[in-house]
Amino acid sequence: MRRPITTRSADTDVDAERVQLDLLRAATPAQRGGMAVSLTATAIALSRRALQRQSPGASEEEIGLRFVELNYGPELAAELATYLRQRRR
Repeated sequence: MRRPITTRSADTDVDAERVQLDLLRAATPAQRGGMAVSLTATAIALSRRALQRQSPGASEEEIGLRFVELNYGPELAAELATYLRQRRR
């Protein structure tokens, strides 16, 4: 027996959310995995674009390091910066 759906999103109609959930339930694991990968790629691209807007003169490397710092911490960003400097030598 299906449980009643309680709205999880403040901006989505209950009927629309029911359709979304039904579509997700009907999707194969590969399809759901593909959606997750696609959503992750979109989130990363939007985050990097926001960083580029904040620092218009920053290089791709600087944007990448800032992204790593914000998402994985300053220690990893510092280690990555050191690695990239050494690799350029």
